Amino acid sequence: LTVAGFAEAFYLPGVAPRKYVLGEQLMVKVNTLTSNLTPLQFDYYNVPFCEPKGGEKALPENIGEVLAGERTETSAYQCHTNVTRMCKVACRKEWTAANVDEFRDFAGARFRANMRLDNLPASELVVFRDQKGKEFVSYRLGYPISEPSDYNASNFYINNHLRFAIRYHHVKPQGGHMDKIEEPGVLIVGFEVNARSIDHQYEGKWDDTCVKKNQCDLFTCDPLQGPEPNAPKLLLKTHTAQDVIFTYDVVWVHSDVKWASRWDVYLQMQLQDDEIHWFSIVNSSVILLFLSGMVALIMLRILRKDLYRYNTLEQSDEAREEAREETGWKLVSGDVFRPPKYASLLAVYIGSGVQVLGMVCTTIVFAALGFLSPSNRGSLLAAIIVLFALMGTPAGYVSATFVKMFHGAGIDRLRTTLMTALIFPGVAFVVFFLLNLALWGDKATGAVPFGTLAALLVVWFCISLPLVFLGSFMGFRTNPWEHPVRTNSIPRQIPDQIWYMRTIPSVLMGGVLPFGVVFVELFFILSSIYQHRFYYLFGFMAVVLVILLVTCMQISVVMIYFQLCSENYHWWWRAFFTSGSSALYLFVYASYYFLTRVHVVKASFLSALIFFGYMSLISYAFMVVTGFAGFISTFYFVRIIYGSIKVD
Repeated sequence: LTVAGFAEAFYLPGVAPRKYVLGEQLMVKVNTLTSNLTPLQFDYYNVPFCEPKGGEKALPENIGEVLAGERTETSAYQCHTNVTRMCKVACRKEWTAANVDEFRDFAGARFRANMRLDNLPASELVVFRDQKGKEFVSYRLGYPISEPSDYNASNFYINNHLRFAIRYHHVKPQGGHMDKIEEPGVLIVGFEVNARSIDHQYEGKWDDTCVKKNQCDLFTCDPLQGPEPNAPKLLLKTHTAQDVIFTYDVVWVHSDVKWASRWDVYLQMQLQDDEIHWFSIVNSSVILLFLSGMVALIMLRILRKDLYRYNTLEQSDEAREEAREETGWKLVSGDVFRPPKYASLLAVYIGSGVQVLGMVCTTIVFAALGFLSPSNRGSLLAAIIVLFALMGTPAGYVSATFVKMFHGAGIDRLRTTLMTALIFPGVAFVVFFLLNLALWGDKATGAVPFGTLAALLVVWFCISLPLVFLGSFMGFRTNPWEHPVRTNSIPRQIPDQIWYMRTIPSVLMGGVLPFGVVFVELFFILSSIYQHRFYYLFGFMAVVLVILLVTCMQISVVMIYFQLCSENYHWWWRAFFTSGSSALYLFVYASYYFLTRVHVVKASFLSALIFFGYMSLISYAFMVVTGFAGFISTFYFVRIIYGSIKVD
């Protein structure tokens, strides 16, 4: 208690409370245009919206925000603390026919405009209705830039009037350690936006100076009462120039929500999905526990029986020979540790698996502790990049120890180290760069600027590469593993295998269970990425990751045990791909998600290219992680069982 009295709370950079005094000027920042129908994001000013005085200016962003495709800029929407304004004119835009057609394209794809105020995303209050007809209230990020004017959505109304509802919480001085925050003022705890279409009418000729003086007289919008309830809507024309007047209201609403809880409305979007999430995770956990018990029971009984038969000295020669013929995994003891083909490449992917798995585990731990919360924008992707680079040392160490075990002292150490540092990140960077070229051509905000690409290369070659060399140096200095049995000089002939024990059927069967563990969580992850939701249940993700790794270990051990019993000692690569093949099912499920959720009819070729390009990267990383988990458990399993038998 004495120590606790001197303890002080701290805030992470970028997420500390910001107090506003009465009348202080604030600016609504604009972000990107997003749609649930396409993974592409576009700059807010790709649509001819109102620009601020002096033109829009890009605001500084971290590397995580840039990689996520976010572009934050200034806007023409201004407000003052605790000052309610109605029908303020932002600007009057004269759209050309080309502007009208471009807006129609965005409207047809159901794009939404995203904004921010005090680091809070603008959210739209919506009412959903479930299958039973029960209504519930939720929020959606951003606001729709248009609304369909008919059932077929061939014509659109322009949403040119915004109403900002800013929820605030009073701060009064209370003393203590929080004096810097607890000064009199206002903390913003909510930022809602509601968009509607109004065909604004005015008398005479339009004068742009009225915008600066805030004296524009509109028949359809009263500065005291707000917009007319029955005002006509502004219909988007077709291939014709059009004038659009943009207006907005600012309403300040007192709220009892504390500043620490202001993100709850964003994290609780789609309550039904959360309930399904809970049920599915619990169900998967129960299934895994049942499966683990069954596998452990079967394997322990079979192995104990085999080991007893092989090691019993009192058996006659005929009985021992009969035992060998009945179960054949001991028959390949002289070949089971024979180095596989492309052993160096296998060692490299084992090291890459350590690197990716270490990055994933560390990221999830930091995220579960709250260091990578959605309020700290871009922190998740930035942490992934940095942690992947820092995990270069264990990757180099593990790959060096395995390649030394495979080839002894005659291995080219420089070649192995460079392969570990370059193959996995190199493949990922090439695919990312090619996708980035396509985004550059389409002027999407997902296109990473050249400066950010250069920064990624600096992290790769100046941090990750030296750390891989450091780990490799330490790995080559260690003594190589000694196999528990001697390897024969002449390889044993492998008998014909039954069809389901051949490589492709066996590998494909092995990937089903690991995918079955994660496919529910995969739905939520894909929804957070492509449906523009916040993912925050990192505790659940940690549980799913543990279940996934245990499942990969179990299924690889079981499948390789059956393979050895059929006297096939080529198990090295198969142990890696048995669990790693779950990445193939992940990619197939992502394709199903694309067909059912992204509306293929309205998605462009570029949208499909970006979706499947990034999903191929995710599947590639998933294969490396699950393959490593399956391989390392099988490696120790094989060493244990062959170290437990007596070989003549």
